[in-house]
Amino acid sequence: MTQRWNDLLFAHWPLPATQISRLLPEGLAVDTFDGSAWVGVVPFWMDRVQIRGMPLVPGANRFPELNLRTYVREADTNVAGVYFFSLDAANPAAVAAARLFFHLPYYWAKMSIQHQGKDEFHYSSERRLSRRPVRFQAQYRGLGRMSNLDQSRPGTIEHFLTERYALYTTGARGQLLRGNIHHLPWPLELAEAEFHTNELPAAHGIELPDTAPLLHYARELVVYVWSLDLAPSLLKHPSVAAVPEPL
Repeated sequence: MTQRWNDLLFAHWPLPATQISRLLPEGLAVDTFDGSAWVGVVPFWMDRVQIRGMPLVPGANRFPELNLRTYVREADTNVAGVYFFSLDAANPAAVAAARLFFHLPYYWAKMSIQHQGKDEFHYSSERRLSRRPVRFQAQYRGLGRMSNLDQSRPGTIEHFLTERYALYTTGARGQLLRGNIHHLPWPLELAEAEFHTNELPAAHGIELPDTAPLLHYARELVVYVWSLDLAPSLLKHPSVAAVPEPL
């Protein structure tokens, strides 16, 4: 599957690893930076969504998305990746497809993103069909490009948070699944943001610290997502596992 992600805000908070590890499925371990786990809230909008070999679906390939994520390593292979606690999207067809084919915890939400000038955005989301309110409202802006050295050099917080090329989720029977991701390094900028409402972490059992988040902005990036396979640690004969085809 091909997607283009646009006007992202990366907002990250450090948390004790023990708070996050209890929320992860078996087979995943918390990945830490400076001794802390990190939780990210990432609002953006996507377009150019296309599944390999299928035509574009009118109205289903451009919509806002909001995800709540953390950073993990597969316990047996030590492969680094992203684990999503939730992904809210404004398109119900995309939500249904992502749940069916990718087993990702997508939720349908009423969402809007309003552009104010070139690099300032007003973003709002309210989850539909939810037993409790799950709302998010923020205003954010990019402040200009960081140097390539800062954003892509191993050992930096930017590299730790954004240079991830696998995602993990669980299948219908609770088995650990891994999907490979390909993209160029993120073109990160410094950012500012004001959070008016952020009920997303609490809805998934996460208590954010009372500190300012680490903020980055990215204008756009094309992302390729491959089909999901059983995590290698669950395969009896990893050597015979087929290389996944891109969706």
